Amino acid sequence: MLTTAPHPIEAPASSGPGKPLVVDLDGTLVRTDLLIETSFSEFGRDPWSLLSLSVALRRGKAALKHELAQSASFDPAALPYEPAVLARIESARDAGRPVYLASGSNERLVKAVADHLGIFSGWYASNETVNLTAEAKAELLVSEFGEGGYDYIGNDKADLPVWAKAAQAISIRTPAAVRRALDQLGIETEHLPADRPNWRTWAKLLRVHQYAKNVLVFVPLLLAHKFSLGVIAEAVLAFVAFSLCASSVYLLNDLADLQADRRHPTKRNRPLASGAIPTSEGIIAAPILFASSVLVGSLVSLKFVAVLLGYFALTTAYSFVLKRKMLVDVIALAMLYVVRLVAGAVAVEVMFSEWLLAFSMFFFTALALIKRYVELAVRTDSGLPEPENRNYKLADLDVVAGLAAAAGFNAITVFALYISSDAVHSLYRRPELLWLICPVLLYWISRALMMAHRRHMDDDPIAFALRDKNSLVAGLVVCVLILCAM
Repeated sequence: MLTTAPHPIEAPASSGPGKPLVVDLDGTLVRTDLLIETSFSEFGRDPWSLLSLSVALRRGKAALKHELAQSASFDPAALPYEPAVLARIESARDAGRPVYLASGSNERLVKAVADHLGIFSGWYASNETVNLTAEAKAELLVSEFGEGGYDYIGNDKADLPVWAKAAQAISIRTPAAVRRALDQLGIETEHLPADRPNWRTWAKLLRVHQYAKNVLVFVPLLLAHKFSLGVIAEAVLAFVAFSLCASSVYLLNDLADLQADRRHPTKRNRPLASGAIPTSEGIIAAPILFASSVLVGSLVSLKFVAVLLGYFALTTAYSFVLKRKMLVDVIALAMLYVVRLVAGAVAVEVMFSEWLLAFSMFFFTALALIKRYVELAVRTDSGLPEPENRNYKLADLDVVAGLAAAAGFNAITVFALYISSDAVHSLYRRPELLWLICPVLLYWISRALMMAHRRHMDDDPIAFALRDKNSLVAGLVVCVLILCAM
């Protein structure tokens, strides 16, 4: 290894026969951006690190990358590599050409990737003082190989100065504007084929299937028996606002959990973890979704927007802090469901029942505990280590199941007491029919626990219920009983 003047960046001295092929890392060799990954990982690990990162950023982007790289929990084997780029590298190596990795990411991360793959003749990277991107990278490569003395594979606007000094420009997943600028450079250009995300991929990223949880905003309307067109329209707007807001937080949560998700047997298939959608696009989509949710919420009322912002604050706190706190996480999850009910009451301007508050806290705590049980069961069965982003041990499995059963049955007790109260008689003509809901709830909670124990449930009991025939029948029976009791 030698020091490449004038930049203190290490690279091997050997060059080998043939024109060198130089490969970018972020967005090219891997379908992700390591600066975004390490930033969210560090903030998720320690939110107070934002202060030290701000201080580092004042010294420059290279200093920020260096600071993040030192504390990053980084596994190069888990990264989503681009098959087309790997194939081009192998083709160059077969032809006897040297291949170099040149990245704006910090040298610690780049070295880890190069060592893991073992296919590069050398590597160039940013360090604590040099941010090796754009003109800086072009200048270094020209000093090493001469102008027009290398071919370069890149993907973004920052690669244009590097392409301009290359013999051949090879691009992948390049934005349209950058592609047009690249074609105008007047050099030999090739665009590698790559899969583009479709609407199904984006729907999976936004977790559209989870929007079913936001149906809870209609519950206060149903219980208060307010069915005018205007009230229903307000509830629909509330549903849309919560769905957009939830998607924005799902994106933030996925960005914070990238490394952990890639080591999970099912979560590794999520669009950001798998690289199906670039992290750079995810980080742009999150604020757009949140702003859209606030805009839609403002059409309901300012009070509703206040509840929506409270939901966003709580769910963001959950994503970055609370989910790492044992049992605090399940209580926070339960509260997020309760906030949806409160929002529905605020949207249609009805009083929020204390009975509904008590029932929903117990019921959704039970669901959150079942979710944790399933996650621990998957790890136990797969021989995986204890989760890094959850404060639970694999040995906690039976205790979590017991707590879930206790919370679920307490919810049914609260419901039974509600049926016995005077409040019911003012709302229902035949309240005695509501007693038939109790055995249905007992059946569903017990069956959910049994299905989780038998490993027949995925990591979300609500998603399971939406696909489970018995659960759908139970839900239909409950709705029919409520309508008959009115």
